[in-house]
Amino acid sequence: MHIPDGYLSPSTCAVMYAASAPCWWTALRRTRRKLFGRTLPLLSLFAAFSFVTMMFNLPLPGGTTGHAVGVGIAAIVLGPWGSLLAISLALTIQALFFGDGGITTLGANCFNMAIAGSFAAWGIYQVVSLGATAESRRRVVAAALAGYGAINVSALLAAIEFGIQPMLFHDATGAPLYAPYPLRIAIPAMMAGHLTIAGVAEAVMSAGLFSYLRRNEPALVGISPLASLALPQVPRRLWGALAVVLLLTPLGILASGAAWGEWAPRDFANSAARAQIAVASRAAAPPAAVPSGLARLANVWTAPLPDYAPHFVKSAGFGYLLSAMFGVGLILGVVWIGQRMTHSSKPGSEP
Repeated sequence: MHIPDGYLSPSTCAVMYAASAPCWWTALRRTRRKLFGRTLPLLSLFAAFSFVTMMFNLPLPGGTTGHAVGVGIAAIVLGPWGSLLAISLALTIQALFFGDGGITTLGANCFNMAIAGSFAAWGIYQVVSLGATAESRRRVVAAALAGYGAINVSALLAAIEFGIQPMLFHDATGAPLYAPYPLRIAIPAMMAGHLTIAGVAEAVMSAGLFSYLRRNEPALVGISPLASLALPQVPRRLWGALAVVLLLTPLGILASGAAWGEWAPRDFANSAARAQIAVASRAAAPPAAVPSGLARLANVWTAPLPDYAPHFVKSAGFGYLLSAMFGVGLILGVVWIGQRMTHSSKPGSEP
């Protein structure tokens, strides 16, 4: 679901940034005004958890890969506004430093996974758990459905954005300029894996983490952080759990194959890659040459650690782990700076 640079037209990217910007602004204002930085440690925890979760690639139908996002449990604990900030931060770090998702398409990726995903998860959880007691199993079901619904809403939006490109943006011969496949191919290709494997993974993870938090840290799932100032501190055991998951990230490269719609320009000229693209796209062959707009925008940004593979590390697994550690460190650093800035501007705080 990380749409790379070149797959969306500049005008589409501009529209998606315009749609995302008011949500980011509102979320920042709500968080700063109501919480004065108290929720930022929680936000950093879930941003880091989402970052690491998205590094665990899952094999999907058609030889492609996908991943969970962690948006379901983030929305339940942080609320939709806190969740969209956490997931947006993770996506931004991925795009800037690891080339996972584009810079021009960051607005679209954040809108799909962070914004729409967060509100879908929060809304589903609220509706399904309405009237349920704190210990009701229905709340666990609600958490599972929240995760499942959120990731599929995100995937559907990405599929639509991919699919409208050849209809709206093509040259005089009708050849697509950006993403090459229309809606009738993009939607089934994207949704097949997310309605099954990736969606189920997100549902199981959301339900499992909700059950764990309800049993061990009930305050985290029993209040609405955006409505309360009496927030609990992040328990040490949760940081420990994040560290364990972080150490397991090398397992995330066991699944081979590119995610659908995330092919590099060179793949369009590689016979083996073209065959894989066609298999994943309902037997529809890709264009004979890389779309011109895609080729022009694909290298608009060069990430320092592309594909989570530091050039100075020979071991792919160790390089992947180092990238995960670096990414989590960046997230914690950004949130720490934000916390210091928020605290210094709080009414009554010392300069």
